[in-house]
Amino acid sequence: MNIELLKALCETPGVPGNEEGVRDLILGEVEGLFDEVRVDPMGSLHCVRKGKGKDPERIMLLCHMDEIGFLVSHISEKGFLYLQPVGGFDPRNLFSRRVRVCTDEGELKAVMNPAGRPVHIASAEDRKRIPEPHEFYVDTGLGEAAADKVKVGDMVVMDEPFLEMGEKLVSKALDNRVACWLGIEAARGLGKAKTKSEIHVVFTTQEEVGLRGARTASYSVKPDIGIGIDTTLACDTPGVPEQDRTTVQGKGFGLHIRDGSFIADKALVAEVAALAEKKKIPFQRTMLRSGGQDGAAAQQAAAGARVFGIVVGTRYIHTVTEMVDRNDLQAALDILVAFLKSR
Repeated sequence: MNIELLKALCETPGVPGNEEGVRDLILGEVEGLFDEVRVDPMGSLHCVRKGKGKDPERIMLLCHMDEIGFLVSHISEKGFLYLQPVGGFDPRNLFSRRVRVCTDEGELKAVMNPAGRPVHIASAEDRKRIPEPHEFYVDTGLGEAAADKVKVGDMVVMDEPFLEMGEKLVSKALDNRVACWLGIEAARGLGKAKTKSEIHVVFTTQEEVGLRGARTASYSVKPDIGIGIDTTLACDTPGVPEQDRTTVQGKGFGLHIRDGSFIADKALVAEVAALAEKKKIPFQRTMLRSGGQDGAAAQQAAAGARVFGIVVGTRYIHTVTEMVDRNDLQAALDILVAFLKSR
C-alpha cells in the first residue's frame, strides 16, 4: 500500500478554490496512466482512459481534491489575521491550533485562537461559551509586519503531521485525499489493459462548498455511470448510539446508498454488492441522513446518470485527527479495480 503517496496528498494544502498544489502532485503521479489529461476552467483535473469500440460506456470516478480550511478576510493594524471558513467546521475543534498561512512567497507557521480572555481571567460564563468560526484569529508572530507578507484571500490550513497508528492512518484532509489516492491507485491497478468502458477519473474542486467542480465536470463528461468516491462517518466510538454509527472501522469499504444529495441506483448497488461477495471484498452498506458528495453532481448532470458511492469510514471527520483503517482503504481500492475491469 502506497502510504507515502497518501501522506503527501494529505500534507499538501488545498482549500476550495486553491487546489493547484494538490493537482500538481496528482499530475506527477498519473503520468503514463491515462490517454488524455486536461484541466477544466474550474480547475478540476480530467484523466481519461479510452474504451473499446466506437461508443463505449462512460464511467466517471469523482474524487474531490479540496479540504476544509480558511481564507484570510482581514489583517488588523497589529497584524492579526481574521478568517472566513471554506467548508464546515465545528468550532469546538478550533481552539489552540497550529496553522499554515500559504502566501505567494511561501508558507508561514502560525497559531489560531479565539478572541477573548484566557482561562486564568475568564469568567464562568466565558468558559462555557463556544465562539463562532469568524471569531477566531491567527497570530503569525510577526506583528505589524504580517501585512507585508499576507494578503486578503490567502489560504490557511491546519498544521498537523500524518500518523500511522497500527492499522489506523491519521491526518488532516483524509476527507478527501483518500479519494484522490484511490483514483490514482485504481488507475495503477488497471495496468495497461484496455477496458470496454471509457473511464474518466476526475479530481474535482470546491466540493466542500457545494459540489461546484463536480457539477461542471459532470456536464462535460456526461457519464453513463458515476461513482462518488469519498469518506463517510465512522462513529463507532464512545457516546454515539449504534444506529448512528454509519460505518464500523475494519468491516470493509462503504457501499453508499443514500445521503442528503442523492439516492444510489438500485441495480448498480446490487451489482457491486454481488461483485464484492464474489471477490470476498469486505463491505458495509452506508446511508447518511444529511450531507452530500460529488456523486450527486454526476447523477443530475445533463440527462442524468446512474450512480453509487464508494466510501471509506472515517472517525473524527472534519478535524485534524481524521482516522481511517488501512484495511477499509484497501477494500475500497479492490472493489474499484474489480468493478472497472468488470465493465
